[in-house]
Amino acid sequence: MPRHILRGTLVLPEGLLEHGSLVVEDGLIAAAGEFRGQPTQDLGDCFIAPGFIDLHVHGIAGADTMAAGDGSLAVMARALARHGVTAFLPTTVTAGLGTLAAVMRDVDRYMGRQEKEGLPGARVLGVHLEGPWISPEFKGAQNGKYILEPTGESLMRLLASPGAGAVRIVSLAPELPGAEECIAVLRRHGIKVSMGHTGATYEEALRAVDLGATGVTHCFNAMTGLHHRAPGVAGAALLAETLTAELIADGIHVHPAVMRLLIRARGREKVILVSDAVAAADLPEGHGLLGEREIRVRHGRASLADGTLAGSVLTLDQAVRNLVRWCAVPLADAVCMAAAAPAAAIGLDGRKGCIRAGYDADLVVLDRDLQPVRVFVGGRQIFLPPAGKGAGFRILE
Repeated sequence: MPRHILRGTLVLPEGLLEHGSLVVEDGLIAAAGEFRGQPTQDLGDCFIAPGFIDLHVHGIAGADTMAAGDGSLAVMARALARHGVTAFLPTTVTAGLGTLAAVMRDVDRYMGRQEKEGLPGARVLGVHLEGPWISPEFKGAQNGKYILEPTGESLMRLLASPGAGAVRIVSLAPELPGAEECIAVLRRHGIKVSMGHTGATYEEALRAVDLGATGVTHCFNAMTGLHHRAPGVAGAALLAETLTAELIADGIHVHPAVMRLLIRARGREKVILVSDAVAAADLPEGHGLLGEREIRVRHGRASLADGTLAGSVLTLDQAVRNLVRWCAVPLADAVCMAAAAPAAAIGLDGRKGCIRAGYDADLVVLDRDLQPVRVFVGGRQIFLPPAGKGAGFRILE
């Protein structure tokens, strides 16, 4: 891949660098800073930021992780890239072990194809299993008929399936009988454990942290909340130094004031912006599916017929804009929560999530309204800016 230079306002970990330059060579960032040269692409007053990484996304543009197969994953990869996402974890819903094994196999196969064939779109980094080892009382929109008590046997059955090496995160309820054994097994396999859809007490959550849990799935949602005599999992998320908390910053799942509280308590390195998007994201409002369950989208809210929230129609670029506009979060901090923090959460810090020499050249160019106008994966520009108002992105094959 030829060497080229981008020039614009760099979104660096330490803040914004106006009139900065970034050298891309062989798919990597070769240098970034304030130096002169003959840029092949002068991006004017646009921001050049590290590409966003979505660790919790069920679907978008009509495609669903549970449908798996190359077709659905390709649609997700392309649609997410339009929103500045350069890497993601297709996320399952609670389902039968056979169904989950098939999804894992298909994701693993698609990852191989992306690597070998250079398929366009955001890179698939693995699978996030949300369930089936969750609390029936805190299941949210998950399908209760597939919930399992956590046992080493059921977990090992799944991890013995083809494609199990693609699993990066498992969300489970740590208070359930057998959960401690499952956490130990997952740790031995190098899989991150996130507490989600859980009725755990504060003390049970801290016990899970001691055993190796490192994350909190969609913080404040589908878990025990913060009470002055019962801090719950939410209290652990605010206080436990080793935990990283997912945040759905759509203003529906979490009030902006509570977003500010979480960010102030934990800092930008320990809060991860996620979309929790479902297949209805990027589509007109109406009816859709989350796994087998019918959902409806009204006024930006995805829910079951009874009103239970069922994922979101949020995208990560919108989440970044929301933090900047609603919570007065500096752009560099919002981008950190969408890029560096998720990369670190799955052990890819040092490779992805920052504009630094030696990192993958996964980049999103944002205009002054923080709308993505160019996207690069591995130094390759995969989308062109709109040709005219309302024209949208044009994919580069």
